[in-house]
Amino acid sequence: MTSRIPHLLEPHLALPPESSLITLTSVLGASTNWLVLRHLHALLKPAAPSPHNQQQQQQQRHQNSHQPAPGDEGEVAVLLRKVRQGWEVGVGGRGAGEIGRVVLEGVERLRRSSSITSSAAAAAAAARGGERERAEKRVVLVIDGLDFVLAALDPSLGLGQGLQGAGDAPGTAIAMKEMLMELREKTHAVIITLAADDPLIKEQETTLEKQHAWFALSLAHEAGMVISLRLLDTGTAKDVSGVIRITHREARVKDHEYLYHVGGDGGVRVFERGQ
Repeated sequence: MTSRIPHLLEPHLALPPESSLITLTSVLGASTNWLVLRHLHALLKPAAPSPHNQQQQQQQRHQNSHQPAPGDEGEVAVLLRKVRQGWEVGVGGRGAGEIGRVVLEGVERLRRSSSITSSAAAAAAAARGGERERAEKRVVLVIDGLDFVLAALDPSLGLGQGLQGAGDAPGTAIAMKEMLMELREKTHAVIITLAADDPLIKEQETTLEKQHAWFALSLAHEAGMVISLRLLDTGTAKDVSGVIRITHREARVKDHEYLYHVGGDGGVRVFERGQ
């Protein structure tokens, strides 16, 4: 399976500014798995821009003055967290000879939010290494499918136990938001994937739908960049898998919308409409 990054996405998958939150949304039939893989590849590969996209990356950095230039990132460590497969975190970095492994609490222990944040903080500290390395190494936390916790827990007994909900937002979603804020304070940046199907966002009839909608929309408003995947409005096409829309919170950074196609070998082609 190839992890080559389409050149149209390279400027958007670079190391984000400090304290950034990047939200990746998907719908049924348009998974973010390939996008997460390209994010990891972009963060861990040597920071050397290709001639094809060097000018575009320079323009992107000029629009966002806080983004480090190539070669200035230092060493980057990535913590990958996939909820549905347990709390396994891979720790790696540019120039690192080995990839460490940290095992966090499983889903059955998710009622104790303090143990989650402390375990993730310990993993981040392990990724940074000693005191000398901490100033040069940035830790990026990638959480794949955190919204699954909302469906796995009872709102009255889960992370939100003892917290007061605001309006129609149950306590579990509020507590998860607070947990995520703690993790953002302990890492350089956080990348999170969420489902954005219409029944979970628009209908909001059941408790789960209300929790999910409040959690997803609040993170989308806070995120510095939202990359959303969806299917074609006109139906399926042989050479198009879906639509990818890139939205930035800052108005000075231009938003983009492309089409993409995921091949049978795992390769991804991203292109503009009409190409």
